[in-house]
Amino acid sequence: MSASSVRPSAAQEDLVRQAGRALARHGLVHAYGHCSMRLDEGHFLVSPAKPLGLVADEDACSVVPLDGPLPDGVLGEVRIHREIYRRRPEVGGVARSMPQRVMTLGTARLTPRARHGFGAYFAPQPPLWDDPQLLRSDEQAAALADQIGAARAIVMRGNGAVTAGASLEEAVVLTWYLEDAARVEFEARAAGLAEGGAILSGAEALQRATWAGAIRERMWAYLTAENGRP
Repeated sequence: MSASSVRPSAAQEDLVRQAGRALARHGLVHAYGHCSMRLDEGHFLVSPAKPLGLVADEDACSVVPLDGPLPDGVLGEVRIHREIYRRRPEVGGVARSMPQRVMTLGTARLTPRARHGFGAYFAPQPPLWDDPQLLRSDEQAAALADQIGAARAIVMRGNGAVTAGASLEEAVVLTWYLEDAARVEFEARAAGLAEGGAILSGAEALQRATWAGAIRERMWAYLTAENGRP
């Protein structure tokens, strides 16, 4: 089935646009960044090729096939989404972001450790893609997807991050969690606690990294609220 024959619903397009605006509203993307959701086993829907905070309701998202070239007008780094979806059938959403503290740590070849609750979702810590260049080839995208493996996020040195979730909502929530984990890591190191601060054990992190109790839904509601209202 070709991309042109796949028609996302209005609700699916609205969700992608809403996710992008949420990332922008909370400073997790700026002029650069994109997000997507899986449509079926062979296609995903990616945000418009423009700054996510400027995406309007009439801006169309793009359907991208997992096989074949990227459609015209789709950003080159969307290859990252494609390669992750190819390897991980459980992933339903991907976000490519530029969080400030994640970026700062990444320039020093550091990724946040599991020091607090939100950091537990990436325990023991996200892998580092140790290349600051723009990623615009199939070979690079495949290598990054191999490196992220089963992790929920990967930090790109001097170039932001990628998160992968069971849904697009989860990928957006994980982006906020990743930035908060980077904030804690940064502040702990600034306070001289790099080695002395407590790190969650594997058992502690596994128990804490739960979605029970509408944890994901509550953060999604917070991130997507406009002017204090959902």
